[in-house]
Amino acid sequence: MIVASSSTIAGKRIVKTLGLVRGNTIRARHIGKDIVAVFKNILGGEIEEYTKLMAESREQSIDRMIAVAEQLGANAVVDVRFSTSYIMANAAEILVFGTAVVVE
Repeated sequence: MIVASSSTIAGKRIVKTLGLVRGNTIRARHIGKDIVAVFKNILGGEIEEYTKLMAESREQSIDRMIAVAEQLGANAVVDVRFSTSYIMANAAEILVFGTAVVVE
């Protein structure tokens, strides 16, 4: 499965557009990670625990989007975009969406 943020794929021709596909996940923070984050906030530096949490969330969202695209018969997804929103104080949603297409 080719996943691209552009509307075209070099060397490929879009022969069919199948429509919008998306994948999302909602993750809550863990109290233990919050404690580490408080210390990092005081001392400065990257909060690796949250970086890892967000990276895992993005990957899960992409996997879910790809699964939907495959169900439609796509072999590529173009114009892929990410969105993040806060659901509540300790939870965030990662949404990824794009256009499922068939390329040759």
